[in-house]
Amino acid sequence: MKYGMLTEKILSELKDIVGDSSVWITQEKLLSCSRDQTITLKTDEYIMPDVVVAPSNAEEVSKILKLANKHLIPVTPRGGGTGLSGGALPIHGGIVISDEKLNKIIEIDSENMVAVVEPGVVTSDISTAAIEKKLWYAGYPMSFESCHIGGNIAENAGGGNAVKYGVTIRYVLGLEVVMPTGEIVNLGGKLMKDVSGYNLKELIVGSEGTLGYVTKIILKLQPVMKSRVVLLVLFKDTETAISLVPKIMTESGILPKSIEFIDRNCYESSCKYLNEELPMEGVGAVLLIELDGSVDEHVEHEADKVGVICSEGGAVEIYVADNATTRERIWSVRRNVDEAMRLQYPTQVGQDTVVPIASIPKYVKELEKLAQKHGVLIPIYGHAGDGNLHPSVLKKNEISMEEWETQKHIVEYEIFKLTHNMGGAISGEHGIGTKRKDIFTELAGETHLYFMKKIKEALDPNNIMNPGKIF
Repeated sequence: MKYGMLTEKILSELKDIVGDSSVWITQEKLLSCSRDQTITLKTDEYIMPDVVVAPSNAEEVSKILKLANKHLIPVTPRGGGTGLSGGALPIHGGIVISDEKLNKIIEIDSENMVAVVEPGVVTSDISTAAIEKKLWYAGYPMSFESCHIGGNIAENAGGGNAVKYGVTIRYVLGLEVVMPTGEIVNLGGKLMKDVSGYNLKELIVGSEGTLGYVTKIILKLQPVMKSRVVLLVLFKDTETAISLVPKIMTESGILPKSIEFIDRNCYESSCKYLNEELPMEGVGAVLLIELDGSVDEHVEHEADKVGVICSEGGAVEIYVADNATTRERIWSVRRNVDEAMRLQYPTQVGQDTVVPIASIPKYVKELEKLAQKHGVLIPIYGHAGDGNLHPSVLKKNEISMEEWETQKHIVEYEIFKLTHNMGGAISGEHGIGTKRKDIFTELAGETHLYFMKKIKEALDPNNIMNPGKIF
């Protein structure tokens, strides 16, 4: 499709809508909105938008989208820029709508146990505000302290709490959405149940900003769990650790809050990055297992029971963190794996695959075979309790960049095919975006793609809303 150009007249109209101070055409601002945390793109593959605008309410977003439709200007929604799939990159230029001024926590409604927020609120700030009223928000992406809740909605973000508490969509009770053609619609509300017509709210969540711009969110909150215990379980090798994950889930009778897996390479890299002196000698892999509840004795009993299963399953050591300081030390290692590995191995390709939990041990074995077959490193970490793992393909020093460019595509493709053949999916929480759209188009199937495209055409007839993403 041929898009229109941003003219001085259109720029003037944008300033009339949001005010001069909320429109940017400076090189610095445009450059910052041309990239996110996706590291597989080359510098020359980034495309700068023509303009960045920051509306303050749904009515201003509506006017921007109506103007964009009139002149066929592509529009890219943007939050915190922490995405890992290129979902917020303006690959057709045009207008970036930043959520930086839509950043208010409107209400913590303790009686209805909900938070009403705007998309630009940093996710961790929601829990901070809710805890003051003895509530908390269970969503926990690993970029919790920097990602925006609007981006979590766009990608249906998962994270460390998903085993017990699920992903973002479980907590979205209501949305105010500006549709691609400018209409403002309210979906859901402060309701725990609602089957009145099609569930359009759940269509928007996870649509990667291609079906509308979310301007207000109603989130379900949880009672604060007063008791938490984290187990750092050390194993001599990956196979022993990963084989235990399905057993913990099925044989203990306990649903942990989190079961995170970190292999030796990732564990060592993150500890060094943080100057953290956790046990390292003889460790081939670790599991981070968190349990929570309202009664200390119950949680301690569950921790003991899981500990016994781990010991009998081959754990060489178990460390118990039952206070805020030690819990944070352990979780910090997990949260910083990605950043530490990027620093140590700047040339890499990270993935976001998910398989059925019973298939995790076989899946990890097959990934190790792929690494040996192609002579690459594939360290693995992720949310093992829900089958969502992040294998990264790393460039070895002795491989030339030319060889790497060929090699990485071959290994990536084989990882995706392996995942698909095991009944898995190529993204569990990061989204398709620009990064995975070619392989998604191949694996999704014609009928699946046909109906997705029909929905897109119906809601966004001019294809201006985050074009070039997913398919």
